[in-house]
Amino acid sequence: MEVVLDTKLDGLKLFIKGKVRDTYDLGDKLLMIATDRISAFDVVLPNGIPYKGAVLTQLSQFWFNYTKDIIPNHVITTDVSKFPEEVRKFSSMLKWRSMLVKKAKPVPAEFVVRGYLSGSGWKDYKQSGKVCGIELPKGMRELEQLLEPIFTPATKALTGHDLNITQEELAKLVGNEIANKLRETSIKIYKKASEMARKRGIIIADTKFEFGMLGDRLIVTDEMLTPDSSRFWPADSYSPGGPQKSFDKQPVRDYLESIGWNKQPPAPVLPPEVVESTTKRYIQAYEIITGKKFEVV
Repeated sequence: MEVVLDTKLDGLKLFIKGKVRDTYDLGDKLLMIATDRISAFDVVLPNGIPYKGAVLTQLSQFWFNYTKDIIPNHVITTDVSKFPEEVRKFSSMLKWRSMLVKKAKPVPAEFVVRGYLSGSGWKDYKQSGKVCGIELPKGMRELEQLLEPIFTPATKALTGHDLNITQEELAKLVGNEIANKLRETSIKIYKKASEMARKRGIIIADTKFEFGMLGDRLIVTDEMLTPDSSRFWPADSYSPGGPQKSFDKQPVRDYLESIGWNKQPPAPVLPPEVVESTTKRYIQAYEIITGKKFEVV
């Protein structure tokens, strides 16, 4: 499978170019393509990670299907043969890594559910004893499991890091009813997914969701519960208080930290062993969670 860093689909209108996904406007639908680009510290790196886009798409599809009893999602189909005629001519590149999706109006925030005290949540806790205004017990250790998952929304920044906000601030953005539904739905999805993943040997420490409005109906969009949007740890080696092994892009972050990169563009080229290690972790996550061998032909 060829590494795809960029998509140029002649005759189609590019709608959004994100850090990883290229989305094309097909009128009443969108074509969402997961490339093999990888970002770290909010900067896109020059290397691609082989098979990454296919893993993100196939794993998202698995989770969208698994959680559709909780909330509808934006997927129409991932079967390229069912895409519109003007898109099918690009099928060799699109296969495994693309979704035809409903065009929803994005809710202008991101929605993180945390089951463990990690990342920016840990930094907030050390400073204030709270995460996004939610008070937590004193004396917690880094990466310790929370008594109950917490919902920590963030406003989406065009550049730089997203800004954590409270539930009250979210309600001001979208209204009380939608804000409450976003919290309840996000936590329900996280609980259902994390319970299943834990049985298969993976801890989902935290994850990020995106939602949209389809008319007056809330749906879940973008990707779901992938190594790009979540922290996945092997359950058999989990121990709070220090770094964990992971099934995400941690090898990339670790390498960039080790060379003292200033986290400003341009990003350095990743060495082959870091690329290979990252590919393996993405595929492992897919195979453990789905119970299927990762195969793209």
